[in-house]
Amino acid sequence: GVGVAVVSGLDDVDARDLKRATRAQHVELEPMVMMDNPMGAPEVVAYDGEITSPDDPTTAGWFPAQWNMRAIGAPEAWAAGRLGDPGTTVAILDTGIDYDYPDLVGRVDLSRSVSFLPVDDFYVDLFFPGRHPITDLHYHGTHVASTVASNGNVIAGVTSGVTLVGIKVCSVLGGCPGSAIFAGVAHAIAIEADVANMSLGGSFTKRDFPGFVSAVQRLFNAANRAGVTMVVAAGNDAVDMDHDGNGFRTYCNAANVVCVSATGPTGGGTFTAGPFPNPDAFAGYSNFGRSAISVAAPGGNVPAVVAACSTTSLIIPVCGTGTFVLGLGGTSMASPHAAGVAALISEDVGRRPGLIRQRLHKSADDVGQTGPDPYYGKGRVNAGAAVGAN
Repeated sequence: GVGVAVVSGLDDVDARDLKRATRAQHVELEPMVMMDNPMGAPEVVAYDGEITSPDDPTTAGWFPAQWNMRAIGAPEAWAAGRLGDPGTTVAILDTGIDYDYPDLVGRVDLSRSVSFLPVDDFYVDLFFPGRHPITDLHYHGTHVASTVASNGNVIAGVTSGVTLVGIKVCSVLGGCPGSAIFAGVAHAIAIEADVANMSLGGSFTKRDFPGFVSAVQRLFNAANRAGVTMVVAAGNDAVDMDHDGNGFRTYCNAANVVCVSATGPTGGGTFTAGPFPNPDAFAGYSNFGRSAISVAAPGGNVPAVVAACSTTSLIIPVCGTGTFVLGLGGTSMASPHAAGVAALISEDVGRRPGLIRQRLHKSADDVGQTGPDPYYGKGRVNAGAAVGAN
């Protein structure tokens, strides 16, 4: 119902002929969105502890290093019994998910997971025959997914019980074709996801892709009407989105989204137990803007955010030799914190994106300027407050 078709194999003459023949409003080259690179080189450390299934996420092996979970009041939500409901679905539109990582085993619904990247599917079959096409050959999607939901063996996620669905829209090389993203959002709508996380950065000029911009707005409006809460990363370009000229920021400039900026401590090490001073400091790389930012969440500054590393990564091959955790920084890491909190809220209010956004805003901690501001939006998300636990 969005009115978009993807056609391959056309040259410029064919495209003009197609537009005349179909009376299409726009016929454009599809834009390629690139994932924002993490801030700094990824940090990788092996986990040599016991793989258990703790009922308390604070007992996860690397929890002492997870300043991010403490910053958003996640332990308070857990202590109140709010660990997430398997009946709640969070779609992860990303590079895929390593569903065999200890913290993700049983968390991913493979029957509803899908890849929209045939080239990546070829490489999955080549290097990991027999595995599901959403196998994460990068590392980004697995890190994001385990931040939303984790079994709490190695690292804690915002939730422990939520069901994840992998929707592969970004390749092992980090490219995210517009057609794959459209198909991915449409799939999230079709499977009736409660929340969809898009840790995808990038931008393009509106005048170059007017049809794509129009279609994006229609698609995200459709997701909102269908009950899918769309949570997106603000991007890592330190851009003031209030004064971005003719730029279209993917996907903070889309309709009805939760756009998430990044925070992080000003000191401490990624794989230490702290101290972590000023955990709510604004991350200087994060895009900002009063008209765009909804809320802020941990993305990392000096210490990064610790989460799972895909055992099938071709980018960081050492992660395939054991159980490794990965330290990454960026708004890509901030977005899944907000998505996890949104999933908890949806348990209370149902698939009603407007109410979910409203509670996400009202429960956030006003850690910046008094009231909404360009950096933190309505504030830094608070899981405990969102579920009435503090």
